[in-house]
Amino acid sequence: MNVFAIVFMYMKAIDQGDEMKVVGLILGGGAGSRLQPLTRKRAKPAVPIAGKYRLVDIPISNCINSGIRRVFLLTQFNSVSLHQHIGATFRFDQFSGGYVRILAAEQTPDSEGWFQGTADAVRRSMRYFMDEAPDLVVILSGDQLYRMDLKDVIESHLISKADITISTKPVVREEAASLGIMQVDKYSRIIHFAEKPGDTPELNELRAPLYEDERYLASMGIYVFKTEILQKLLSENTEPDFGKHIIPWAIDRYKVCSHIFDDYWEDIGSIRSFWSANLALTDPLPSFSFYDMASPIYTHMRYLPPSKINQCDLTRCLLSDGCIITGKRIVHSVIGLRALVGEDTVIEDSIIMGADYYEHGKTMHKSGVPLGIGANCIIKQAIIDKNVRIGDGVVISPEGKSSDEENDLYWVRDGIMVIPNDTVIPSGTVL
Repeated sequence: MNVFAIVFMYMKAIDQGDEMKVVGLILGGGAGSRLQPLTRKRAKPAVPIAGKYRLVDIPISNCINSGIRRVFLLTQFNSVSLHQHIGATFRFDQFSGGYVRILAAEQTPDSEGWFQGTADAVRRSMRYFMDEAPDLVVILSGDQLYRMDLKDVIESHLISKADITISTKPVVREEAASLGIMQVDKYSRIIHFAEKPGDTPELNELRAPLYEDERYLASMGIYVFKTEILQKLLSENTEPDFGKHIIPWAIDRYKVCSHIFDDYWEDIGSIRSFWSANLALTDPLPSFSFYDMASPIYTHMRYLPPSKINQCDLTRCLLSDGCIITGKRIVHSVIGLRALVGEDTVIEDSIIMGADYYEHGKTMHKSGVPLGIGANCIIKQAIIDKNVRIGDGVVISPEGKSSDEENDLYWVRDGIMVIPNDTVIPSGTVL
């Protein structure tokens, strides 16, 4: 059977749900220390993005839109809110055979510890997803922003007859120094891998020859494995991480190929990248769009009322459901669910995550400060996490502060002021 017949059989199998079986594994990530304090009470994939979504919605939606409807989410740190979101959002009907199942770290007779890395998490969870007897396993990260048709990656995997296929993105030299860079031959086979090579002579040798300008192929952390190869790899090599250990080791022993993805992709690994990626969504024509209905991003249906604008000058903003806005000016900002903004308040270059509930008389906080943002406030270059209470006349700005500062009311990371969730800021406070 020639390769095109194999590809045709796979595409038919995706549509009909038989023949070739593919499962998706989404890695829930570790403690997310670089995203603190946003990950102080939640897992990285549970961090809100674009006002109404969660980061984990991105890889799950990519799987669903690509016909992969058997998805496992591997979780460990601060996973309660993530579990709640998955349970409330991704419910497949009984006829489709699809599901999103959570595989949390657990103690077993063979292992009593936490997941030690990405490969360790897959190794210790294998007995569950192997019940599906998959032909291919697609492994994705839970904290990246991109839209990808995974059928293209699988098709590339089948055509090249690879054991492992790694999605790679062309990047410039400045970005390449701090990423995992793949060196490929003319047949797209990966022959060398360098983890964060830095701006060194080694980087010169890793340049991708298929580009006229200086480009490098960075690993996106998106893998397609033949199932038997994945099993063999994880039994032969007991190291804990794919990027640092398993993939470099496999390159010399198996056929590992590159699939180039030359479109928008952002790794949400730091406060600065999170802030930048969110605010970029407010551009008139953003690089990533949530408005593509041919490949939608799915999230929890909340049945909230429409947002109400009593008065406010809004420019380049995303405004989520259920908000009540009575401000003066909101510019280049993302306003999350159920956000309340008081009279004459100014918000610039900021992310307001909103609230999980509406407050009523019987649920008033003991501080006396209402949920939301009060009147006559000024908020600039900030991230206001969920359920924060900000009184009247409050000023929030990172100006004049060190780049690594934290206390009970705020953190400063990468030049961004972050107000942790559930924080109460009294009226008249200047931060």
